[in-house]
Amino acid sequence: MHSFEDVRSFLATRHTLRDNDPYVISFDMALDDGRRQGVFLAELDTDAGRKYLRVSTPVAPIGSRDAGKCLRFNWEQRVGYLSLSDIDGVPYLHLCENRPFTGLNEDELESMIVELATLADGLERAMSKGRDVG
Repeated sequence: MHSFEDVRSFLATRHTLRDNDPYVISFDMALDDGRRQGVFLAELDTDAGRKYLRVSTPVAPIGSRDAGKCLRFNWEQRVGYLSLSDIDGVPYLHLCENRPFTGLNEDELESMIVELATLADGLERAMSKGRDVG
């Protein structure tokens, strides 16, 4: 995959796209237990002109969550990282991963999406006592 359009074409054959904008794609990932996890993909440019793909998924509203626990969790992860972004004006924790388009292939993309969506859903369950808040 060399471009965001390659990613869009690949995902459109596997998922029903909710958002299909020039630089943002989103869909709901079906999980094994019948739950669903929203997944967002965006194209990023670096100052050096390299293009990256960001895959992100909301975890839960930040509320009064301990930022220190979030940062400790971040440190322990081998893939993905936590970030903060608003959804409809509410600050949400998101699990994200950025990858350069160089060397990205379909298997790696699908694996990354499944891993992030599954991990984010597990975090959501832990933070919200099993409720589906995202």
